[in-house]
Amino acid sequence: MTDRIALKGRLLSFKDDPATAGAGALEHHEDGVVLVADGRIGAVGPAGSVDVGGAEVRTYPEGCLILPGLIDPHIHLPQTRVVASYGAQLLEWLQTYTFPEEGRFSDRRYAAAVACFFHDELLRNGTTSAVVFCSVHPESADALFAEAERRGMRMLGGKVMMDRGAPDWLLDTPGTGYAETTDLIRRWHGRGRLGYAIAPRFAITSTEAQLAATRALVQENPGCWLQTHLAENRAEVRLARELYPEAASYTDIYDRFGLLGPRSLFGHCIHLDDKEVERLAATGSVAVFCPTSNLFIGSGLFDLARLRAAGVRTALATDIGGGTSYSMLRTAAEAYKVLQLNGQNWPALDAFHAMTRGNAAALGLEDEIGTLAPGSAADMVVLDPNATPAMRHRMEAVKDGDLAQTLFVLMTMGDDRAVLETWVAGRCLHRRDDGQTIDP
Repeated sequence: MTDRIALKGRLLSFKDDPATAGAGALEHHEDGVVLVADGRIGAVGPAGSVDVGGAEVRTYPEGCLILPGLIDPHIHLPQTRVVASYGAQLLEWLQTYTFPEEGRFSDRRYAAAVACFFHDELLRNGTTSAVVFCSVHPESADALFAEAERRGMRMLGGKVMMDRGAPDWLLDTPGTGYAETTDLIRRWHGRGRLGYAIAPRFAITSTEAQLAATRALVQENPGCWLQTHLAENRAEVRLARELYPEAASYTDIYDRFGLLGPRSLFGHCIHLDDKEVERLAATGSVAVFCPTSNLFIGSGLFDLARLRAAGVRTALATDIGGGTSYSMLRTAAEAYKVLQLNGQNWPALDAFHAMTRGNAAALGLEDEIGTLAPGSAADMVVLDPNATPAMRHRMEAVKDGDLAQTLFVLMTMGDDRAVLETWVAGRCLHRRDDGQTIDP
């Protein structure tokens, strides 16, 4: 296969946020070409304006859309087998379903097998990058990174640290959590396309000593990210306040240990007071919207308009396995419904920006992933708005291929069946007609 490949069809990428920049945010060509060379975007533009000499040209069916690969900034590797676990809210759900399953990840072979399935499923759903919580076991992080490296994917992740609030056999200590995380960072962070996300699970499973160790890790490794959970569930918020009575709020627990900042990702952020919102905004921290898990576990409704009006950076994620779908399309559909219940509209252009450049910007990686800009990694997804009979029937009413309507059909009715191909670093690693991912 040639090192130069040209993908020809309808292109969409974002140069800015359409919620603030309007139509000027879009890079959209009805008949366009993305030229890929050596795993990166070499050129993009209308067909005829891009020199594709010597390239293998792939032309997609009319109506298909070529976009940047989708990005999932909050997902749990060891929870693939607790998706669709019945009838519990957060704290009970963790004890009943999640912790027993996570205990299995001390077994390297088990962790490696799940990691293979996990990456297959991401690619089948058009997701080319993710920020991943592993289990407390270093073996789980090794499995994640080894599988991502094998496929050449841009993945961030880390072993969770928790020294209380779970069964004894699933706990580390402040010392072992620090030492194991340090070792994983040394071995994996910055290796190829991999990055490390320091991961105290959340305040209720970490003592003050462990959060102090987390602060040391963040200070010693400024190029890493931090991921945790915040204000997902009212019972969780109450327990956090009981465990840290000196803190002014749940957010203040993390703030007191220096864990807020532009590389800090806080899952959920539903039950926040005004001062917490102000502090997240002031520090550039990221609030991650996880609609399917918020609905499934009964946690509450994310208030996107409130957070954005206050200047809080936001992202959109699946949160498997409290979340119920690996598909960022399905996730966007549920996000739309959550916001409708909050009296807010969410245009399809905003949703697709969130899944691509928006999530990349939340990670500080918009110059590397999330767009089709020349120089970016050639991580791409090809979406088919006619993927199912119902979608095809609906698309017959979309006049002149209207972009906004087409995107809304994809995000409302689409799922893995709408993913025609998924490309990673210039290689096609999933093709729908093959029915499986392609071994790299």
